[in-house]
Amino acid sequence: MESDEDKMVDANDVESVDDDFYSGELEDDYYYSDGDDGGGGGGGGDDEDGPGYDFMAEAADDLVEDSLYWRQQQSYSVLKEDDIKQRQDDAVARVSTVLSISKVDATTLLRHYNWSISKVHDEWFADEDGVRNTVGLLDRPVAPISDVRELTCGICFEFFPPSRIVSAACGHPFCNSCWSGYINASVNDGPGCLALRCPDPSCRAAVGLDMVNMLASDEEKEKYARYLLRSYVEDNRKTKWCPAPGCECAVDFAAGAGNFDVSCLCSYSFCWSCTEEAHRPVDCGTVSKWILKNSAESENMNWILANSKPCPKCKRPIEKNQGCMHITCTPPCKFEFCWLCLGSWSEHGERTGGFYACNRYEAAKQEGAYDEAEKRREMAKNSLERYTHYYERWASNQTSRQKALADLQQMQNVHLAKLSDIHCTPESQLKFITDAWLQIVECRRVLKWTYAYGFYLPDHEQGKRQFFEYLQGM
Repeated sequence: MESDEDKMVDANDVESVDDDFYSGELEDDYYYSDGDDGGGGGGGGDDEDGPGYDFMAEAADDLVEDSLYWRQQQSYSVLKEDDIKQRQDDAVARVSTVLSISKVDATTLLRHYNWSISKVHDEWFADEDGVRNTVGLLDRPVAPISDVRELTCGICFEFFPPSRIVSAACGHPFCNSCWSGYINASVNDGPGCLALRCPDPSCRAAVGLDMVNMLASDEEKEKYARYLLRSYVEDNRKTKWCPAPGCECAVDFAAGAGNFDVSCLCSYSFCWSCTEEAHRPVDCGTVSKWILKNSAESENMNWILANSKPCPKCKRPIEKNQGCMHITCTPPCKFEFCWLCLGSWSEHGERTGGFYACNRYEAAKQEGAYDEAEKRREMAKNSLERYTHYYERWASNQTSRQKALADLQQMQNVHLAKLSDIHCTPESQLKFITDAWLQIVECRRVLKWTYAYGFYLPDHEQGKRQFFEYLQGM
């Protein structure tokens, strides 16, 4: 028969495995199946080999999987503010009971160890004195306590009766006013107040929630409570805030799940790993590179290189989109030159080919004088055209997905009720229409990210590219 101690050890083992997963030690196994070598670790792989995540294998599986099945097999839970507070209180109560300490001390311990109950238990039972010293949970005062009528405040050095002196577990005396000023200033400085220590520079005693509630102003108490609540999500590797603007929900993710895509109560879907918009089956590394490319200045420079030439005098880039080869730079330069050979226009005329040709350029080109510059400009132009091809289709599917979402909302709010009245059918029996519309939205999402994947797919992988384009068409 299994004892309670064995059960507790087993539970701790499970949480330790979870900690390994969230610390990244199990991430390669998450991204890759047994047949993969784990190269890239979800980071997009080497440039020569294309994206590290096996899109085609994943997409082939998706063709035969029912999307409704994936929505039912949620590997995460969405937490509202009340849910976060309840989990926080449960963790504090559990640690307080097991370690036989106050709830205030249990809160301080959990905050220090990022709300990991297993970590708290491991460290506490391995070296309780060391943990107390590190966290500041003193089991006895370090300052002498004497029966005197007046005590000196360690900050303002005024004399006060014992009733107006407050001390942390260390026993160092400070007056109420100095305590209030110290705590309020720390709370206004930010979340660092959650690790507040005794004002005495030589003391490491923790200042807990009880001291804050007793001495802080109402506004600072509310701020401190907010910092404490948010710390459960921001310090805990198993939870993350929903990145949608204005959303206050968090997502608790299960270790070892087979899908990083999560959907919040606000209807926003995102990747729990990188917090970007949901992009399965494209890996996070490819998405990161694509988003960076879309926002970087490199494409602007590519466009300038492919579509302009520098003025021979002031080096300012000039675009020519029509007209003859006679170019005049903008003021204050006003240099006149030939667009083809970049030579001064004063040396050109009918004998050099007139306004629409340049014999000097043609002769120099045959001798190879412009090969490197032309090759560089041609490469930039090809690169820009290729990027534009994929980006336009990526953006088009994004626009179509947004329209499908807007149409879905309109259908749910207006047309579904009308359809129910026309066919005398309850709205609950028309759920298949919503599911079909959601499938369209999902297909648009997958199609959108296929273009990001295809952009980084090496050109020499012809067989892989043909299979990818087949799956994309399907």
